[in-house]
Order: sequence, then C-alpha cells, then structure tokens
Amino acid sequence: MLNISNNTIQKKFRLSTYASGKHVLDKSYYKAFNRFLLVFAIVGLVILFLPWTQNITGNGKVTTLKPSHRPQTLQSPIPGRIEKWYVQEGDFVKAGDTILKISEVKSEYFDPNLLSRTQEQINANQGSIAAYDSKQNALLNQIEALEKELLLKRSQLDNKILQARLKVSNDSVKLIAAEISLEIAKRQFDRVQSLANSGLKATREVEDKRLKLQEADAKYVAQLNDFERSKNMALNSSLERLEIETSYQDKISKAQSDLFTARSNYYNASEKGSKLSNTFANYSRRNELLYMVAPQDGYINKAIKGGIGETFKEGEKLLGIMPANYELAVETFVRPIDLPLIHIDEKVRVQFDGWPAIVFSGWPNVSYGTYGAKVVAIETFISENGMYRVLLAPDTSDHEWPTAIRIGSGARTIALLEDVPIWFELWRQLNGFPPNYYVPETNGSQKTMSY
Repeated sequence: MLNISNNTIQKKFRLSTYASGKHVLDKSYYKAFNRFLLVFAIVGLVILFLPWTQNITGNGKVTTLKPSHRPQTLQSPIPGRIEKWYVQEGDFVKAGDTILKISEVKSEYFDPNLLSRTQEQINANQGSIAAYDSKQNALLNQIEALEKELLLKRSQLDNKILQARLKVSNDSVKLIAAEISLEIAKRQFDRVQSLANSGLKATREVEDKRLKLQEADAKYVAQLNDFERSKNMALNSSLERLEIETSYQDKISKAQSDLFTARSNYYNASEKGSKLSNTFANYSRRNELLYMVAPQDGYINKAIKGGIGETFKEGEKLLGIMPANYELAVETFVRPIDLPLIHIDEKVRVQFDGWPAIVFSGWPNVSYGTYGAKVVAIETFISENGMYRVLLAPDTSDHEWPTAIRIGSGARTIALLEDVPIWFELWRQLNGFPPNYYVPETNGSQKTMSY
C-alpha cells in the first residue's frame, strides 16, 4: 500500500490485529546484516585508535661496512706485457702472494743495467756538490776578512768625523755669541742715535757706538766663515768615509756574487742529485711492480686480461678479487623530504631478496622475515638518482643476518619512526603530509616529538 490517499484505511481498521498484518508489518528485515554492519563499525572504530608505527621505506642493496672489504679490481700502475700467471679463477690468496708477472714494453726501461748506471751518475754528482761546497767556504772566509778590514777603516773615519763635528759644534757656539754681540751693538747704536736726534747725546757717542757695531759685525762675519769651514771639513770626512765604504762594499759585493754563483751551482748540483736519487728510487720501485701481489686475503673472481704475451696500458683492469673477510651492510636511498627524519643509530628493518617475509610496515612486531639494522652513516650530498644514500649496519641486539646473502643482492628497508594512532596516519596520508619530525634522545631508546 502506497498510503497516498487522504482517506486511509488505517483510520478505520488496525491491520496489526490480523495475523497477516502482524506477519507483514512487525517483521524485522536484514536483521543479521544490520548486526554485521554494527559490529564492523565498532571494530573499525577500535582499529582507528590502534597504534601504527610511522616508517620510511627505501630500496637498496647489500654492500660492506668498510670500503676495504668491497670487491675490487687490480690494476697495474705501469704498462706492460703478461709473462706468467701464478693463480687461476676461484683460488684463495693471502696478502702478499704473487698473482702475476709482467715485463716492460717501453724502450727506455729495457737496459738491464739501468740501476747501476744511475748509481754512477749519483756518485759523480756528489763529487760536484763537495767541490762547490768547498768554494763556498773559501768565499765566506774572504768576505769575512773584507768585512773586518772595513770595520777598522770605518772606526778610523768615525773618529775623524767626530772631531770635525765637535769643531763644528764649537764654532757654532762662537757664531751664536758673535750674533748676540752684533744684536746688542745694533740696539745700542739705534738707542744712542735716537737720543742724539733728540739732542740728548753728543755726536761723538754716536760715532763710538757705530764703531763698536762695525767691530761686532766683522767678528760675526769672521766667525761665520770659521763655522762654514768646519762644516766643510766634517762633510769632507763623511765623503771620505762614504768613499771607503763604497770601495769595500764593491769588493764584498763581488765576493758575494761569486759566493752566490757557487751556491747556485751547489743547489743545481743538489737538485740534480735529488732528481737522480728520485729516478733511482722510481726505477727500483718499477722493478718491484713487475710482480703483482694480492693486497689482502681473498678469492680470485675473474681474470679480465688472460693469456701470455698480452699487453695492457697503465690503470687497465687485470683481474677482480673478493676479500675473504668482510662485514655486511646495506646501502639504501631515501627521499630528500624524509632525510631530516633519519638519525645515526636509528632502528631499521631490512628485507633481503630471496628470503621469504611477511611484512606489516606499521606493525613491525608482527612482521616475519625481516632483520634488524641501524643507521651508521648518512650521505651529506644528494646522489645521482635524486635521493640521499644511507648506510646500515647489522643490529647486534637483533637476529643475525643470513650468512648466505651475497654482496650486491637487493634489499628493502623500513626505517621505524614514531608510534601514532591509525586514524592520524590515515589523515596524514590523505593530506600528503610527511611523517612527524622528531629528535631521538641521546641514548637512542626513546624518541621525542618536535612540532
């Protein structure tokens, strides 16, 4: 019934009083489904408040903790030709074992007596160095004698100059006294002449004062001449000293020039000797390089250059070697936005390729097949793939890593961050926010939030 009429039958009859009405109107439809929805809603609400561990995932590969433990290739620093192999692929070698013998391919090293001939050149050069050293000592003695003679001449002339300066000083005092007398006589003459013009002094007194003024002026001029003569004598003494100084300096400079020439030749001979010694050492070291030895204990992986008589250039790869003892590690890459969340000694879970695992990234405790690791190094410069490289070492407090894994195999990493409710993690993922930034405490066992 649609119940669209204004005259409904329910106003006149109660259908629920009939058996069929009770069966139709009072029946509860989808009762089990409604209960399921209610239980599902309650369970879903509870799940939203369960803890969820925020994490940063990354992909990487297995490597070694120390660079010296990683697979390496051996190269020869000199070009050569393969003469003899002492190992084969798969052999175990110890550090210092001979692997390969090579021979020279450059003509300047073909001489079998190259070391002895170079030693003869070194001995001859040492004789030249001794001769130049003796010449330097002789010139030093000559310079020392000239300097002593110059010192004696300088002392004699200094005494003569001192006497001339004392006479100049004495004459200068006399000149000052004559100048003062002249000024006094001039003032007296002016005063007497003024009084004579006023009629208070006689003409005879004016003449006397004029005579005294002329006498004082004559004495001043004579003393001035004596003073100038004394200065000329002092100047001549200084010039004589300068002449002697210049003469001896010329002799000393010539001896010093010869000394510098001998010293320059000595240095040139010493430089040549150093070069010869360096050449001798290089030749000796080059002879040692004709035998390639193992740098550490390991296994011969692959001979890149094979056969006998094959030539190669310097720095060219000859064979690969895998160290026998190594410490495993994992290098992974994280996005730049996640880099501030990675810290040294941070806990990380690692899943290796080829090992079965059941992983719940938000619930690491219920995951299976992952292994513990910790951050030991964080790259400070971005890699070519646009991400930052992080190096992980095994966590000694967790299960040991599988012994069968090999360097170079793939690995998936999960860096564990802070525990948050699931509803918060869903809200963060929907809004595209990064995980919460935090700074771990110094002991590394707890993490503190920083908003």
